Order: sequence, then structure tokens, then C-alpha cells
Amino acid sequence: MIERIEEQFPGAITDRHAFRGDVTIVVARESFLEVVDLIFKDGYQLLVDITAVDWPERQIGDRLVRFDVVYHWLNMTSQERLRIKVRVGAGESVPSLVDPALPPRFKTANWFEREVFDLFGIPFENHPNMVRLLTWQDFPGHALRKDFPLDGGDPFCMADSTAPYAQFIPTTNP
Repeated sequence: MIERIEEQFPGAITDRHAFRGDVTIVVARESFLEVVDLIFKDGYQLLVDITAVDWPERQIGDRLVRFDVVYHWLNMTSQERLRIKVRVGAGESVPSLVDPALPPRFKTANWFEREVFDLFGIPFENHPNMVRLLTWQDFPGHALRKDFPLDGGDPFCMADSTAPYAQFIPTTNP
């Protein structure tokens, strides 16, 4: 599979490795949708998960590249797994797999992308409903970023919170 990607899209794979039979490739953001189209045609039709990893201080070349957006795929016929990573900096976006202009292949990507947006703050281009999924709309920050306060920043005690249950939470610790 990797050889086919490199053959059809030279330079699309920027890094790769294998561990215990699972193959991981790092794909250039600009080539991501083309690579996904190719692996779909090759049998990787089940999108198992999308997540991200926060590397707040990571420098690649002269560029600060904070996040890896990680996609897990399964080939239902051969039972092979493929992990694709797309590296993005803070404030950059990733192409959405549920973009209305694309074929509707990965319905699970809708909620996965919203979860990554909510917890890491990584937006997905042309997502039809890019709103928070697990926290309320005015939640301060993104809970899985490594710069998020370990104590949660005490978000429940904020006076300006619009969470419906915020009025019932005491503002002082006993």
C-alpha cells in the first residue's frame, strides 16, 4: 500500500514506520484527501477512529508543528490496519472527510472530527457542523491540550458560564 501511495503521489508520505504489524505513515496535509481516496479504493473502508496528539514544543525544520491528527483505518477484507498522521501547527486546519463536496464515505468522521475539534481545538475545513461535541459551547479552552490546567481551571465555578447546571454548583470549596 505504501509503495502505491508513493508511486501515485510522490512526496505525499513524509515519514513512516511499522510496529507489531501496524503501519504508520505521516502524510503531507496537502495530499491527505488524495491518499484517503486511494486507500479507500484499496479496501481501507472502515474509519475506526480519529484522534490527535499534542506536542506543544515540537519543531520540525523551522516550523512549530504542534499536533498530529491521527486516523486509524481497517481493511475489512485483509484485516490489515493503517494509521495515517497529518501534522498541523496551532491555528491550522485539516481537510474534513465529511465535506459536503466529497463522496459520503465516512459518516463516523462527523463525530470524530467534532471530538478532536472540541478536545484539541483543531478545526476541520468545510465540516458541515463544526461545533463542540463533549463540552458546552463557551467551555474555556480544549481539555486534551497539554497547556490546559491540570485542575481543569475550575470551569464549573465561572460566573459567566452558560452551562445549564452551573447555577447549582457552589462557588467555594468546602
